[in-house]
Amino acid sequence: MTSSLMDDLLGLLRIRVKRGVNLAVRDINSSDPYIVVKMGKQKVKTRVINKDVNPEWNEDLTLSVTDPSLTVLLTVYDHDMFSKDDKMGDAEFEIKPYIEALRMHLDGLPSGTIVTTVQPSRRNCLAEESKVTWIDGKLVQDLVLRLRHVECGEVEAQLQWIDLPGSKGL
Repeated sequence: MTSSLMDDLLGLLRIRVKRGVNLAVRDINSSDPYIVVKMGKQKVKTRVINKDVNPEWNEDLTLSVTDPSLTVLLTVYDHDMFSKDDKMGDAEFEIKPYIEALRMHLDGLPSGTIVTTVQPSRRNCLAEESKVTWIDGKLVQDLVLRLRHVECGEVEAQLQWIDLPGSKGL
């Protein structure tokens, strides 16, 4: 018996890529950054922002979640017209704490309630505490990710969940 994607699909993870802070310079005095987000076999990317090491994307990228134990890899690149795009660091994060909080079914909590907190550690790329907060009937997780394999830079992002009718759900 073959299962359709919907049978395995828990829902959609919306990653709002807010901004980059103090990203590495890869051109003469700036960079043209964009971000590629990968989870499993999926890959989505933001637009390029020209000549800005503190870019504001405020862009929503959506991934289908079938396996909550997968990690999300976020890589920043510098867009180059005539050569291969330079890597400007990467960061990895787990969605498991967020999915576990979603499974608590927290309807009725007062807006602004912090449900769980993920501490920065050697095993994650968090630059500071990451809070999963109940806001206006939705659970969001704010992330400040410190980029690895690069001299400087952080990326701010926020996770939101989208329930899909017909999916397996949480």
